[in-house]
Amino acid sequence: MSETDTVVLADFANSTGDAVFDDTLKQALAVSLRQSPFLNVLSDEKVITTLRLMTLPPNTPLTPKIAGEVCQRAESKAYIAGSVASIGNEYVIGLKAVNCQSGDTLALKQLHVNGKEKVLDALGKLAAKLRTELGESLSSVQRFNTPIEQATTSSFDALKAYSLGMKIWNENGEVQSIPAFKQAIELDPDFAMAYGRLGEVHEILGERTKSFEYLTKAFQLRDRVTEPEKYDISSQYYMAVTGEIEKSIQISQLWAQSYPRDSEPHHILAVGYVLFGQIEKAIAEIKEGLRLDPDNSIGYANLIQGYASLNQLGEARATYQEAIKREPDNGGPHLYMYGVAFLERDEKEMERQANWAADKPEFADSLLAYQSDTEAFFGHLKKARELSQRAVQISYLNDLKEGAAEEEMNEALREAEFGNAARANERSTSALTMASTRDVQIQAALAFARAGDSTRAQRLADEVQKQFPLDTIIGNYWLPTVRAAIEINRNNPSKAIEFLKTATPYELVYVADIEFGAYFYPVYLRGQAYLLLHQGAEAAAEFQKFLDHPTMVANNPLSILAHLGLARAHALQGHTDKSRAAYHDFFTLWKDADQDIPILKQAQAEYAKLQ
Repeated sequence: MSETDTVVLADFANSTGDAVFDDTLKQALAVSLRQSPFLNVLSDEKVITTLRLMTLPPNTPLTPKIAGEVCQRAESKAYIAGSVASIGNEYVIGLKAVNCQSGDTLALKQLHVNGKEKVLDALGKLAAKLRTELGESLSSVQRFNTPIEQATTSSFDALKAYSLGMKIWNENGEVQSIPAFKQAIELDPDFAMAYGRLGEVHEILGERTKSFEYLTKAFQLRDRVTEPEKYDISSQYYMAVTGEIEKSIQISQLWAQSYPRDSEPHHILAVGYVLFGQIEKAIAEIKEGLRLDPDNSIGYANLIQGYASLNQLGEARATYQEAIKREPDNGGPHLYMYGVAFLERDEKEMERQANWAADKPEFADSLLAYQSDTEAFFGHLKKARELSQRAVQISYLNDLKEGAAEEEMNEALREAEFGNAARANERSTSALTMASTRDVQIQAALAFARAGDSTRAQRLADEVQKQFPLDTIIGNYWLPTVRAAIEINRNNPSKAIEFLKTATPYELVYVADIEFGAYFYPVYLRGQAYLLLHQGAEAAAEFQKFLDHPTMVANNPLSILAHLGLARAHALQGHTDKSRAAYHDFFTLWKDADQDIPILKQAQAEYAKLQ
C-alpha cells in the first residue's frame, strides 16, 4: 500500500446475539488502526459523503458488499471486515482485508479466546498482525501499538456508549452526541477519549467552562490513549485551557510529522497561526488539512474567513460553493459567507444566509450577532440592540449560557464605544451574571474601562491575570488593552501607549468568536491615546490601519469609528480639508443612523466647528 492509499472499515458481522458488540468492535478497531502512521483509514465524514453519492442514507450498514462499493467510489485500496462469533464461552474474532478493486484477499486473521472480557485484547492483537500483513514495518507496529483497552476502556458498555456518540456525531452533528459521551464517562470515569470528545463539542458550542473541565480531565488521563489521541488532547488543552499557543503549535507540528496522513493537526495549527496573525500560514495548513480530508466543514469555514481576511473574496466565495456540496454541514461556511457578502455589500446574499440560519437554533444566534454588528456599522443602533438580544435569548433558551454572555459582551463593548456608558455597564453586568468565564470577564473588564468604571475594570483584569497566567492572548492582547483603557480614563495617555507596546505583535489578530471581523482594539486605543496627547500624525497612522485592512475588520463597529478618529487626527494637525473628508466618510456611512447616538452628536458638533 502506498502513502496515498486509504482503507474502509466495514461493520462487524456479529453472530453472538450480544448487542454490546454492535458498532463497539468497529470503533475499537478504528482506534487501534488509526494509531498507525502507515494506514490511512477513510474518515467517517468521507464514508457518509460517499453513501449519499450512492443515494443511500448515512446510517446504511456497511456490509462487506456496501463497504466494497464505498471503497471503489472513494478510490480506496481495500476494505477491512471484522466478525465475532461465540460458542458457549468461546469467542472467535476475525479480520479480513480485501482489495476492493480486484476482490483479492490481502490478509485474513482469526483468533479464539475464552471469555468475553478477552475480546478487546484479541482484537488489538489481530489488528497489529493485520498491519504487518498490509506492509507496515514491525518496528512501527511495536512503537505505535497501545492496547485497545488502555487506549479506550475495559468496559464494553462504556465503549458502546462512546461508539454511539461517534455515530451520532457523524450522522447528526456534534450537539446530539453529548448524552452518549456523558453516559460513557459515567460507565467508566477514566475514559479519556470520551472526555476529549465532550471537550471538543462544548468548545464548538462556545461553552468554554465545560470544555475546559472535560479537556483538563482528558489531559490528566492522556496516558490512556493512543499516540495520535495524545497529540490531539494535548494540543487542544494548551490551545484552549491554558492558552499556551506556542506549545499547542509545537505539539501539532510533531503530530503532523508523526502522522502525515492525519488532517486534524493541520487545522489546529491553522487556529494557532491565526492567533499570531499569520493568515497565509494558516491558509496553507487548512488547505493541507482539506487535501487529506476534503469533507471537513470546519476547515472550509476557516478557509473562507482566511481568504476574506486577505481580501481574496473570489476565493472565499468559491470555497463556500465547494463547502455546501459536502456533508456534514456544521454551519460555519454559511456564517462566514454572510461576512463575505457584507464585504461585497451583497445584501441579497446576506439575507439568504440569515434566512438559512433562522430556523436552526444552533446557528441562528451567531448569525444574529453578525447581523447586529452590520446594523451597528451603519449606525442603526436600535435595530442592532434588537438583534443582539434575540441572539442572547436563543442562546439562553438552548442552555448555551456562555454563548449568551459573550453576545451580551459584544453589545456592551459596542455601547461603550458609541458613548452609552450606562447601557454598557448594564449589559456587562448581565453577561457576568450569566457566565463569569475567562472571555466574558476580560471583555467585561474592557467594557467597564471604556465606560469609565476603572475600579471594576481593574479588579476583573487582576482576577483574570491571576487565573490564567500562561495564556498568550490574555497576557499579550487583552490585559494590556484593558490596562491602557484604564490609563486613558485616568488621563495618562503616555502610560496607555506604554502598556500597548506588549500588544503590538498581536494587535491585528482574531481574538473572539462572536465577531466576523477582528477587533483591532489595541490599535484603536493607541489612536485614542495619541489624540489625547495632541499627536495628530501618530493618531492618524493608527486609525488608518482600519482603513488599510477593511476585509479584516469587516463589520466590526470600531472600523466605522476609525473614520471619526481619523477626522479628529487630521484636525489636530490643521489638515482641515482632510479632516472634513474623513468626517464626510463617517457621515455618509451613518447617513441613516439613529440620531440619539452620543458619539454621532459629538461628531456633528465637531464638524460644525470646521465650517
